[in-house]
Amino acid sequence: MIEEQVRQVFAGVGAEGWLHVLPLGPGPGATRTFGAFDVPDGAVADVPEVALGADEPVVIASIFKVLLVLEFARQAVAGQLDPRERVRVGAADRLGGWGTAGCLDDVELSLRDLAHFALSVSDNTAADLLLAHVGLDTVRLLAKELGLERTRIAGGPRALLESMLAEVGARDEREFAARYPALPDARKRGLAVLDPRRTTASTPREITRLLRLVWSDAAGPPDACALVRELMGRQVFRHRLASGFPDGVTVAAKTGTLPGLHMEAGVVRYPDGAHYAVAAFARTRDLAPASAAVDAALGRAARLAVDFLRSRRDTSVGR
Repeated sequence: MIEEQVRQVFAGVGAEGWLHVLPLGPGPGATRTFGAFDVPDGAVADVPEVALGADEPVVIASIFKVLLVLEFARQAVAGQLDPRERVRVGAADRLGGWGTAGCLDDVELSLRDLAHFALSVSDNTAADLLLAHVGLDTVRLLAKELGLERTRIAGGPRALLESMLAEVGARDEREFAARYPALPDARKRGLAVLDPRRTTASTPREITRLLRLVWSDAAGPPDACALVRELMGRQVFRHRLASGFPDGVTVAAKTGTLPGLHMEAGVVRYPDGAHYAVAAFARTRDLAPASAAVDAALGRAARLAVDFLRSRRDTSVGR
């Protein structure tokens, strides 16, 4: 059974995994670039899928930025904000990490460049400033509008960081970095940001639903959906989903990372035009923020699932 094979991939690297993969697009010879199965809400459709814990709640961390940038793009297309508006990023805004989040000096850039950095390098500062412009409540409303009923958005990157500092009793990131390693593992695992009941969370199935809607221009105006697809295609990290697929297969995706949590969601496109939405999550007992073995397992699990779906499609076509 394919789900058991996927489970064993995760178990082989000491992780528990969750996965949902389904085909989005046309088969061989189709002329459309993007597509999706049109399945009414609540309907039971004969759409193949690979599902391992697909309806269980999972922490989504930075995968939340897909929804954030989608809301920004929708507002920009509607004329509710100017994507060229300039934003200054100062020392007080920096959260640490990639992009402007790690700059040593003040920088200035546009809202649309904040969106670019939020998705391409998972810039937490850029995401937080963008969220201040589009509004947390509007992002939450967008999730409801798209039928993501089990998706919960606790706040932006700064809110989540502040919750971690408060739980550890640290005044700033430097003090957190000094105190966190000395905490007992049970205390570390008890942090709210690692608990899908208390932080930004969803299910693998709802995340692939979001991808399906974006890739079929059903998540908003076509220009807004196109921008999200383009920016996800610019993501620089290739060590998770993309690592499982050969050259010629493109992956537009967004990663998410927290201690002991490794995840990525995206769309895999084959040269024959077929697309597959993938949401893959792994949790380890080891709370290290990085693990090459677990990252590679996400790619292997996704590849197993996609290969299975492609074999079913080819068998069906041959009948």
